[in-house]
Amino acid sequence: MPIPSMRRTYGAVNPNEPEEPRQRRSRLRISRGGWSWLIKWGVVGLIFLFVVGTGVVIWVSKDLPDPNKLSNREINQSTKIYDRTGTHLLYEVYQNQKRTLVDLSNINPLAAKAVIAIEDKYFYEHNGVRVVSILRAGFNNLIGRKTGGGGASTLTQQLIKNVVVGDSYSYLRKIKEAIMALRLEQKFSKDEILKMYLNEIPYGSTNYGIESASQSYFHKSAKDINLSESATLAAMIQAPSRYLGNPNSLRGRRDTVLRLMFDQGYITEAQKNEAQNLALHIYRSGGIMDAPHFVLYVKQLLADKFGENLVDTGGLKVITALDYDKQKIAEAAVKELGDKFAKSANADNAALVAIDPKSGQILSMVGSRDFFNDEIDGQFNVAVLGRRQPGSSLKPFIYTAAFELGYTPETVLYDTITNFDKRNGGDYTPHNYDQKEHGLVTMRTALQGSLNIPAVKTLYLVGVKETFDFLKRFGYTSMNENAGLSLVLGGAEVNLLEHTNGYATLANNGAYHEPVAILKVTNEKGDVLAEWRPSEGTEAIKPELAATISNVLSDDGARAYVFGRGSTLFLADRPVAAKTGTTNDYKDAWTIGYTPSLAAGVWVGNTTPAPMKGGGNTLAGQIWNRFMKLSLASTSAEQFPEPPANDAAKPVLRGATGGIKIEVNKFNGMIAVSSTPKMAREERIYLPPHDILNYVVRTDPRGPDPSNPSDDPQYAGWEEGLQSWVYRMSASGTPVVLSAPPTGYDTGQSAELMPTVMILSPTASSTLTGRDLAIAVRVSAPRGVTQVHYEVDNYNLGIAREFPFSFNYTLNEVRRGWHVLTATASNEYGDTGAAQIPFFFDIPDDAPSVAWVDRSTVMIRSADFPRAMYLVPYRWDDTKEVNIYLTANGKKKWIYVFNHAEDKLTDDGKLMFTWRNYPGQGDYILTAVLTDNSNQSNSQELTLKAL
Repeated sequence: MPIPSMRRTYGAVNPNEPEEPRQRRSRLRISRGGWSWLIKWGVVGLIFLFVVGTGVVIWVSKDLPDPNKLSNREINQSTKIYDRTGTHLLYEVYQNQKRTLVDLSNINPLAAKAVIAIEDKYFYEHNGVRVVSILRAGFNNLIGRKTGGGGASTLTQQLIKNVVVGDSYSYLRKIKEAIMALRLEQKFSKDEILKMYLNEIPYGSTNYGIESASQSYFHKSAKDINLSESATLAAMIQAPSRYLGNPNSLRGRRDTVLRLMFDQGYITEAQKNEAQNLALHIYRSGGIMDAPHFVLYVKQLLADKFGENLVDTGGLKVITALDYDKQKIAEAAVKELGDKFAKSANADNAALVAIDPKSGQILSMVGSRDFFNDEIDGQFNVAVLGRRQPGSSLKPFIYTAAFELGYTPETVLYDTITNFDKRNGGDYTPHNYDQKEHGLVTMRTALQGSLNIPAVKTLYLVGVKETFDFLKRFGYTSMNENAGLSLVLGGAEVNLLEHTNGYATLANNGAYHEPVAILKVTNEKGDVLAEWRPSEGTEAIKPELAATISNVLSDDGARAYVFGRGSTLFLADRPVAAKTGTTNDYKDAWTIGYTPSLAAGVWVGNTTPAPMKGGGNTLAGQIWNRFMKLSLASTSAEQFPEPPANDAAKPVLRGATGGIKIEVNKFNGMIAVSSTPKMAREERIYLPPHDILNYVVRTDPRGPDPSNPSDDPQYAGWEEGLQSWVYRMSASGTPVVLSAPPTGYDTGQSAELMPTVMILSPTASSTLTGRDLAIAVRVSAPRGVTQVHYEVDNYNLGIAREFPFSFNYTLNEVRRGWHVLTATASNEYGDTGAAQIPFFFDIPDDAPSVAWVDRSTVMIRSADFPRAMYLVPYRWDDTKEVNIYLTANGKKKWIYVFNHAEDKLTDDGKLMFTWRNYPGQGDYILTAVLTDNSNQSNSQELTLKAL
């Protein structure tokens, strides 16, 4: 039909009127024919929309069941959860679901009100659908805002979703849900709908309806549950798996329900407060439940992905990552040792997680000492849900971040008491666990000895914000970023799963995997719904950086001065990298460590935080050591990759504990170069007169030296801490000499300036039949000779400084056989020359023996402990063991043993052990008793005076 013309119908045309206004007014007027056209087609459009809408309703409704038959739905198949082999059934949701229908009169009215308060406070006002809620939810979804509770869904819609249309999201499902809700409201009263809702809604596992849930979780009928229990059942409706697996969250949501009931006038404030103060207790019974914390964790992951109904009734077969054998080892270790600690160490709870570093697969998970122990809230999964301070167990990541910046394990820092907030007028002065200062230490020994002051300094060098960004690469996402410098001492909370997975990333050459609990999910038809696929992971750090920190964490010798050799962090048959952590108040104890194929973390503490008698090494370390030892017993030892060599040039990046070690020309004190003769080289130790900020720009340690070191905000405080330590040491009778390491390099020497040396006695290839060695030489040089240095087989004999530079020595340490005597002459300019001769030493070997490094009486003080003690062994390879005894008042007790098969000599050929406890004032004797391979013994005594 042609559109009617638009024309003016009011009055004649004014010939004097301008054309443009006339045209504009004419467009605003519609003829009677135009109005008729609009009305006609509007009616047609409405009829069309009505027909189409009716058709849509009929089409959508054709498959909907009769609301009268909501309770007669089919019961689906059971879901089963297995270990990684698919042979150990961990959990089964029984096919026979538990449902007991009850009238509203047999349900505590407060239980119904609790559901209405949290899920649909306008239940008695709407007709099944609330348009306002739908629009609000749509707007929130559009802007990305999350909403809690039922969102846009009324109780009626929730009933339809759970009983009829399912919970998979689609617009078609939402249309069906809305239409069915409207039909349901037309057919039934509000109380009838509420009755159906309370009898049909899932409450987790096999429990459908409030009566079944009440009987299962509280062992009482729905009419007998109290206000707190009513609110608890209402709280779990939103996500039963999540809340049943997290008692703390369920308790918090219960309290929210009670607050809403008060706000909406259902209860008084006194009732609310009384119910919120009640402890939450849920019974668990029925069905197979092996590895319960892990199973509930997996069930929650499944519910998040597939929905509660499909998980509980969909006949799923779930293959998890759990290693059943390791799980049993973990459960036994946590239970047996945890029970022991509960009695002896005031530590009532423990948890363990084990991960395959190469894949991120969770091999073991024990969330508490006893899942069924209500006194410790045993159902709470500490491994996943607990957030506790990690103490020193976080330190490896701070040091790794420092290594990434260019610092090295040999970087030296002063472990001296320092106020890190002095510049701002505050006081943040952390102390070491032993309340001591250890002077100059390397980052390696500071980390392995778990020293706090160097750790705070290292965190400052890296930067707090930069450290948090670094930690996120390892999966740490829940930490409080306001912790400041206290972060490195455990000032931010973590959970055991993410903490262990962080260490697993170090074990995996720096490649991060998200924790994997589920390997495969199939439905009752065998269709694969989800399946894990291997990947290379995401690079958190470079492999060579991971090799560096693994080398540090597996260095048992570096932590011996604190923990002793062979502590719980040590496995005799393979290298293992590990670290403990203990909070300053002894409320949390951790041990986390790894081999290339297994990472495990253990937490020990109290469910309600309280101080314990022990820490990470003595408590968590025992559980960790037992688990690792038994889990790896039948596997071959794996080696960590070799770390890159330290190629830093600055002395402070190439130091050693107790001083900076530099190879110099021993005759002129300059740094040795390639042209410096071998016989002129000597390693010397220097205590730098300043802390590290004087020598590096903190964010670029290998770059240029700082032009104005004092500009750094921490410089003055660190220097004051160093000088105060020097003063205290001097006042205690142990003066400290600070000397800057040399910066100049040896210039080498020319051949014409080299001294010449001739060994006159003994003669070359002669035979010595006595231990007294008399050396005579002839030396000359253009610029004179100031000294001659003597060595046998690179073992220092001594120096002759006066003409004719002869030298006498008793060869007590030399064994029968051929040896080389070296004489090196030098002058004040560093020019050197040397001569060597072979000789045969024809004296029978003395029996193996041992001598204390300290020969005279040693004064010891309480502040010296733990104290490192040193012995020099003779013929260590022929020694079986060395036992150490302490004698006081005629009574002798054993305190330590060196075993040749397990203990190694230090780099300078000594035996070292840590004497932990100060014996008290008095006179003592330390006796070292050596037993050789032929079971012959000899001893060496050391006199002590304890002040």
